[in-house]
Amino acid sequence: MSQQSTLPASAATRTSRLLACGIVAGPLFLAVGLTQALTRDGFDLSHHPLSLLSLGDLGWVQIANFVVTGGLFLACAVGMRRALGPGPGGTWGPRLVGALGAGLAMAGVFVADAGAGFPPGAPAGAPEISWHGALHEAGFVLASLGMVAGCLVFARRFAGLRQWGWVGASVATAVAVLVLAAWPDLDGVSVRLVVASAVLYGYVGALAAHLLRRLPEGPASG
Repeated sequence: MSQQSTLPASAATRTSRLLACGIVAGPLFLAVGLTQALTRDGFDLSHHPLSLLSLGDLGWVQIANFVVTGGLFLACAVGMRRALGPGPGGTWGPRLVGALGAGLAMAGVFVADAGAGFPPGAPAGAPEISWHGALHEAGFVLASLGMVAGCLVFARRFAGLRQWGWVGASVATAVAVLVLAAWPDLDGVSVRLVVASAVLYGYVGALAAHLLRRLPEGPASG
């Protein structure tokens, strides 16, 4: 699948650290986000998207969560580019993982608009979209659709290598995320988006772990 066997030990160690960033990014984001969802006054995950946690006195926690997670996925993208080497998907696959990271960081820098009664005192209905709210949504779209496209790019690479399990996982991830995010029923959309994020981040983490295991040296080689 790649040129990992040609990497010198020092380069493999650096690459393994970059790939490890992609393994921890998803669990970190979900753990921090869900902990806040359970403890922030007035927040109800069945009605409020995690993006609203960026608002209020403790909003900096979720802002940092977006930015740090985005940075971790960007680092993972660099590691994947080093690990994959030439061949189908070796360039665009990591670039689209980078789009995931950039989109999350963008969603942190540009916060969502208040609405649906959160934070307490906000209007009960849908918010009026501001410029920063629009850029927040653009970051979400970049992250989600970019990585869905990345799944299909990796599926093509795995198909060329006849690694059919990974082909199935790549396509299934893309389909699951699109179905969960685009399902027309607005009831439960916040929960579906969390599940879609877990699926997408889990795929990236599993792929990073797969590449890490193929490195000749490093903490998870062998």
